[in-house]
Amino acid sequence: MAVTLYDSPMQRLILFRHGEAQVRAPSGRDIDRALTPAGEATAARAGAALAAAGAAPDLALVSTARRTSETWTAAREAFPASAFEIKPELYNAEAGAILALAKARPEHTVMVIGHNPGLQALAISLLKAQGASAALIARVESRFPPATAAVFSFDPEGRPELDALIMGPVG
Repeated sequence: MAVTLYDSPMQRLILFRHGEAQVRAPSGRDIDRALTPAGEATAARAGAALAAAGAAPDLALVSTARRTSETWTAAREAFPASAFEIKPELYNAEAGAILALAKARPEHTVMVIGHNPGLQALAISLLKAQGASAALIARVESRFPPATAAVFSFDPEGRPELDALIMGPVG
C-alpha cells in the first residue's frame, strides 16, 4: 500500500487497538464482546501513556464493536478536549480503509480505535514507508496485542514517522 497524504490535513495518526475482550459475548456475536476488567485497566493506562507522550487526538474514530467503545470510555479521561465518532466501517476494517477514513477528516490528530489485523497491518505499512529498522518492523509484525497504540506523524509530503509505540501486555 502506498502511503501519501498530500491531500490530507491530518498530521498525526494514532492507531489504538481495543483492550482485552471477553472470549465470547453472551449473545454469541463478536461485535458484542465486552472488555474484561484487565482490558479496561490497560486501555486506561494506554490512554494515560498516550497523553503523557503528547499524543492527544482532536478526534477519535471508534469502531461499532462494544470492546472499542469501552476502550474509548476507559481512555478518554486522558483526553478531555477530544471529540469522538462511532464509525461502523471501522469494524474489522482493512489497513487501506482505516487510512482512507482518517485521511478524509479535517482534524490534525486523528485516533482510530479498532481491530487487528487491520491496525497492525497499517502500522507495519507505515513503518516500512518510513524506512524503519528491520528489528522494529519485526517487533510489530510479531505482536500488536490489545491496548497497543502506535503514533505516527506525517511530513508535508505525507511520509510517516513513528513518534511513539505503546505496547499492551501479552496475555
